[in-house]
Amino acid sequence: MASSKATTENLTRAGLNLIQQALSIYDSDLRCVRVNRPFKEMFDLPESLCTPGAHFSDTIRFLAERGEYGEVGDIDEFVTSRVEQARAFEAHYMERTRANGRTISIEGNPLPQGGWVTVYTDITAIKDQEKLLRARSAELSDQLLAHTERLSQTNRELAATNAALEEAKRQLTEMEARTRMTTEMMPAHIAHVDADGYYTYSNRRLSSIIPSRPSNILGLHLSEALGDFAYGKIRPYYNKARLGEASVFEFTDDESSRRIRVAFTPDQYDGDKRGVYILSMDVTEEAQARAALAQTHKRELAAQLTSGMAHDFANLLTIILGMQSRLARMVDDTEAKELITATQAAARRGGTLLNRIAEMSGPREMRPKAVDLCGFMNDLKTLATPTLPEGVTLQTRCTGVDTPVLLDAGSLQDSLLNLILNAKDAIGNETGRITLTTKPVRDTWLEITVTDTGGGFSDDALEHALDPFFTTKGGEGSGLGLSMVYDLTKLAGGHVQLANTRDGAKITLRLPLRRAAQETTPKLVLLVEDSDDIRATVREMLTDMGHRVIEATSAEEGMALAMLEGVNFVLSDISLIGDMTGVEMLDTLKQNALKASTCLMTSLPADHPLRVDAAKRYPLIPKPFTAEDLAAFMNMDPPA
Repeated sequence: MASSKATTENLTRAGLNLIQQALSIYDSDLRCVRVNRPFKEMFDLPESLCTPGAHFSDTIRFLAERGEYGEVGDIDEFVTSRVEQARAFEAHYMERTRANGRTISIEGNPLPQGGWVTVYTDITAIKDQEKLLRARSAELSDQLLAHTERLSQTNRELAATNAALEEAKRQLTEMEARTRMTTEMMPAHIAHVDADGYYTYSNRRLSSIIPSRPSNILGLHLSEALGDFAYGKIRPYYNKARLGEASVFEFTDDESSRRIRVAFTPDQYDGDKRGVYILSMDVTEEAQARAALAQTHKRELAAQLTSGMAHDFANLLTIILGMQSRLARMVDDTEAKELITATQAAARRGGTLLNRIAEMSGPREMRPKAVDLCGFMNDLKTLATPTLPEGVTLQTRCTGVDTPVLLDAGSLQDSLLNLILNAKDAIGNETGRITLTTKPVRDTWLEITVTDTGGGFSDDALEHALDPFFTTKGGEGSGLGLSMVYDLTKLAGGHVQLANTRDGAKITLRLPLRRAAQETTPKLVLLVEDSDDIRATVREMLTDMGHRVIEATSAEEGMALAMLEGVNFVLSDISLIGDMTGVEMLDTLKQNALKASTCLMTSLPADHPLRVDAAKRYPLIPKPFTAEDLAAFMNMDPPA
């Protein structure tokens, strides 16, 4: 790198030295930047005054003391005067006769970055020719000769001026090219329209900010470049800018669903109206982040409102569900059983609402239970059909799954209903068909496909439809539906795939295929719970399943009972009386080589630190839960 730099320096010096004219360049601090050899030789200067960094005043003093400028009274005053002229440097052309009798022309031009360059030309021969012409042309009038001389000098001055203008033009051209390159590299559309709304400048980025718009828009009106709909949205702000009021605003482009931020800055008056500078940016991701942040604030608020009551409310619902289950076995009256069933349904609904509120402030937990898949699909068809318009049919096909499977039925129902409604929107007012198909894949996956005849996904939707806030429905869509389906499927250990068929869209969900145990193996269960009512309710659930139960009210008592011969399952609440939590109790038992399976239950909110920490290490069932929930949970394979 250093060698290349030295080579460039040598080539530059050699090139300047080949110029026949003398040349000097000084910077804005009046220090020498570069001179060529003809300059040094013309004025017979010492090397010290031709070296970069030499001060202009030292050169003037040297020349004045040697008589270059003729008789000079006060040299200090002369030097000071020349330095002041140099600091206020302006382009000039002049001719003077040196002390040695030689005549030189001096052409100086300032540099854009400060300082100046001066070119000295020996014009003695030209002057001699002019004198000879005067001596030999007595027949020519003195006036004509003087005019010829003035014309010759004017031509030289004009040539110098033209050179300066050409240099200025070149620099302006380079500056414009750099400016355009800079603006075209920016992730924004920068433009100017005149007083009538026609583009006079554009960095050709409009199409990258708002797709489907033209890139070459010079000479077009705003309404032509943007389209009538988008132009209608910006027109009020544009009219204000024409009257001198700057503004920054956002709007959603309906064709691309992108969120656009626009800044209008008024230009100078042009008659009674103004031109306008325009800066447009795609802030879709920023808007999505703002929406997500707002949703986060809602979750935090919900967590604050519910965290204080969630624990006790969940415990109460667990007790209610357990007592109603016992009561149902004690009565034979049909009407009473209907009331009990209704009470249980209301309690479960309360638990569902509580869980959904909790899910706003934390990650959703999967609650798998044994599900008759074909029956589930039939129920889903019954639930979804009334929401479909006349002419749109819903078909379900369930094949290859003849035994119950472990699924979070609530999450799967939410996902499939969302996909059915999306398919309905895609079909629109046309006659169409939605088909749901379920089948096993190599006893590893449960594959559920949803197909429709609605025309299919666009290329952009195939790539981004699973992203949060992406929507093709303009202002009517939230962009969260497919993202929710994706999140729930991933949470269950599966994945989602989007594709197109000949007739429309196809969405495939693959979930782990886990068949529910057909029979429950009786266990000796250690139940650790400090609430007498909850302990009694859960004990009743366990004994109804065929399990034997021993009970403890504290972690210390539980640790003593857990090591008894035959205990093969430990079910404990997280929050217990005493100095030890259920998590700490299980940690200690594991360290003591406990062989029994372990499980935690809790009514703490989903984002509570104790619950979050417990869920990372042990299977956890949230309260309230039913006997069916508990049975399915205990029959699941323990995590590896």
